[in-house]
Amino acid sequence: MNSDKNHLADATSPYLLQHADNPVHWWPWCDEALALARAQDKPILLSIGYSACHWCHVMAHESFEDPATAEVMNALFVNIKVDREERPDLDKIYQTAHQLLAQRPGGWPLTVFLDPHDLVPFFAGTYFPPEPRHGLPSFVDLMRQIERAWREQREAIGEQNRSLQAALERLEPAGGDRVPPPERIEQAVTALLGHFDRQHGGIGSAPKFPHPNSLELLLRHGWRHDRPEARQAALFTLERMAEGGVFDQLGGGFYRYSVDERWEIPHFEKMLYDNGPLLALYADVWLADQRRPLFRHVCQRTAEWVMREMQLPDGGYCSSLDADSEGEEGRFYLWGRSEVAELLDDSEYEIFAARYGLDGPANFEGRWHLHVAASTDALAKRFDLSPREIRRHLRQARDRLMAAREQRVRPGRDDKILTSWNALMIHGMARAGRLLDQPDWLASAERALDYLRERHWQQGRLLATSRHGEARLPAYLDDHAYLIHAILELLAARWRSEDLDWARALAELLLQRFQDHERGGFYFTADDHEALPVRPRPFADEAIPSGNAIAAFALQRLGMLLGEPRYLQAAERTLAAAASKLEQAGWTCPGLLIALQEYHDPPETLVIRGAAAALTPWQRAASEKYNPWRQTFAIPEDAALPPSLAAKMGQPGKVLAYRCVGTRCEPPVEDPGTITD
Repeated sequence: MNSDKNHLADATSPYLLQHADNPVHWWPWCDEALALARAQDKPILLSIGYSACHWCHVMAHESFEDPATAEVMNALFVNIKVDREERPDLDKIYQTAHQLLAQRPGGWPLTVFLDPHDLVPFFAGTYFPPEPRHGLPSFVDLMRQIERAWREQREAIGEQNRSLQAALERLEPAGGDRVPPPERIEQAVTALLGHFDRQHGGIGSAPKFPHPNSLELLLRHGWRHDRPEARQAALFTLERMAEGGVFDQLGGGFYRYSVDERWEIPHFEKMLYDNGPLLALYADVWLADQRRPLFRHVCQRTAEWVMREMQLPDGGYCSSLDADSEGEEGRFYLWGRSEVAELLDDSEYEIFAARYGLDGPANFEGRWHLHVAASTDALAKRFDLSPREIRRHLRQARDRLMAAREQRVRPGRDDKILTSWNALMIHGMARAGRLLDQPDWLASAERALDYLRERHWQQGRLLATSRHGEARLPAYLDDHAYLIHAILELLAARWRSEDLDWARALAELLLQRFQDHERGGFYFTADDHEALPVRPRPFADEAIPSGNAIAAFALQRLGMLLGEPRYLQAAERTLAAAASKLEQAGWTCPGLLIALQEYHDPPETLVIRGAAAALTPWQRAASEKYNPWRQTFAIPEDAALPPSLAAKMGQPGKVLAYRCVGTRCEPPVEDPGTITD
């Protein structure tokens, strides 16, 4: 057991590989490192981050690359580096512990000191500077204080750890006997509208995050229950985001969040997990808002960005793009006036500058980040041109700037393939591809799904991550739930019986390996996962949807498609388990509330059977209008199906549509005009 070297060279995570040349004797999280810490009775210094994290890079440069700091780390601790995207189980536990210990929200880099014998943290923080500043101690001084406390205050640390362990376990909601009433949805919608920014859109103030699940809840609730203010809040927010700097106006795709309330200046990292749900949501609002060109444009540019910059040749989607390039945040995306003027002729420059804010003050450290500052109608009036001519000039100008931008040094790309995030993007590409009739987007989603099945599905179990085709780490709740959800969306676009078989296998794994059989709901880790201080059951949405929320939603829909009561019962018990959470802070759980909507108001399941060539008009008719309470599956008559679906047969020379609402089914119909509403 060689403890005197850095052990990250063989990691699959690009984030860990960024630290493989540090003088710190880093270990990945592994049994060998934990055993070493116990044998030496040394605290574990656990550092959690991710490759697109700006402040992770800062702390790495200031401290982990510094030989003197590394010498202290190596002498006093067993040092473990974790990619939070590969190990969300560890991140969830230790972020929660940080909140309890520090009494404030966590973040990244997360710096945690663990008792090696029970892995419970006794001190936690985030970024620490190399010298004291902003009320923070220097990292070296902090480490020496921590090590002294470990030597001199072991009894107090042990008592604190026992209290923290109990507090972590108390955070788990008790099981409920009843599914929450539909009033919980209205209460949460009212709470969200109370935080709605009526001037700029969005929930809350700066920094502003997209919160696609909250916007989807508002859109669905407003549409179903005639709440125009809820519907309008979602539409207005999505419009302002589409025109703001939080959307890449040249290359497409959304940045992580806006640092200001106007959606103008983003934090420049781009995450796959934001763009998948946003792509699906913009496709929905395009259909809900009379096919508005702005929303189609966002879908088009985002899908093109995903296929151009994020999808690897083998089909998998990469995880993220860094905020930084050439050592500067946002450098790849920023412009100088003279640089733009050299690329465009005078008339094009004037139109472009007025459209994207270059005729106003610089908005990011002396340079310009593009955002929509004037409408095409206003520009047409100002320049005495038709809106069509304005759009043509802008399109030509964007193409020239995009070509110039492509010559710059690109931000780093994290090219690991995460099952959960790929599933979010598969769902987004499949939904947008189906609603906007884009076969290449559907093909992209299909390639990604096939990659996951080929590489991440091994011996009947799912793996969480891969890089260069090498898959590893047992998959989590999110991986299984998101993947079922994605497969259902792709099946709605085009039917492959092997995909349905995989969704059923994943659902069985959820029930067998993740379900809390006593209290309801699902644990984040499987029953044969390594032992950790706690085994969380996450119900609240974070940057990504709660795994329990997507599991409840997807199991309900899969259960209705297959007529499988076990799936419906598992979803029902999940909603009941979340009753106290939804009563106390329902607005933090929009994903669960969407599943709760469908429990109380079951969706329509439409199964269309007939010759493959005759199914397309029926599919288009079924998707003609915005209706999130409908799932449609056009199944060729020769498809191999389980018995519950095989009974829904076509007739020679005819197409038949079988309509069920919840568990109530109607006689089949043979006129596509009857399914357009």
